[in-house]
Amino acid sequence: DQWLVAFLRGCKYSLERTKEKLDLYYSMRSLAPELFRVKATDSVFDELISLGTYLILPKTATPDSPRVIIIRAGCYDPAKYNFIDIFSATAHIQKILIFEDDAIVVSGFKTIMDMEGITLAHLLQITPSVMKKMAVLSQDAWPLRMKGAHYINTPSWFDNFFNMVKNLLNEKNRQRLYVHNKNFEELYKHIPQEILPNEYGGNGGNIKEISEYWKAKVQEYSSWLEDDLKYGSDESKRVGNPRTAETLFGVEGSFRQLEFD
Repeated sequence: DQWLVAFLRGCKYSLERTKEKLDLYYSMRSLAPELFRVKATDSVFDELISLGTYLILPKTATPDSPRVIIIRAGCYDPAKYNFIDIFSATAHIQKILIFEDDAIVVSGFKTIMDMEGITLAHLLQITPSVMKKMAVLSQDAWPLRMKGAHYINTPSWFDNFFNMVKNLLNEKNRQRLYVHNKNFEELYKHIPQEILPNEYGGNGGNIKEISEYWKAKVQEYSSWLEDDLKYGSDESKRVGNPRTAETLFGVEGSFRQLEFD
């Protein structure tokens, strides 16, 4: 089964680590269902992907280079859309990547976090609790290795936000965080300019083309994605103490104290 092989490869063929990640992944399905609530067959799915908030770039620097993902968390209207729904929609793409993309499973991924346009209304949707759940899923449950997170177009209040992000990550991933703000030449030392979308000065296609590609790809996998949503953990049957949302996440609060210009 290719799904199991992907977890094995992502865990460097450690059976124990593979079992732990699979267990946690399906526990997340039961304990953080909001991260999976948008189905690929929902009418809003295509609309959410078309926002271009989450872009998996089609090109890599070399065949064995990490996959690059651009997250544009400020490019949607928070009065109309919710970040959890956007994350939930893009989780389907993440599953496809795990299933078929050797570049991301073997070589890992790098993210470009574009902070342009983020307002308090956006941040109030991304509470510390939501961030913790996304961090556990991305860092601990998925069989993928983060090779770097690069922040650009950072606002004046960024330091407080950045410190909170660092506290959610393990030490290895903290060492892979980079803040470039508007110094794109520094960014290009880590991620070649030519693989970026046209809108970022590269020749890797435009944002609309990339979004359309992934909408079509998700439709190819729609039956498998729908079937996968049936599965989760039954914590009442776990030997020993069952997992709970409190023990896994245990973070509350919001970003209301951040000061905006």
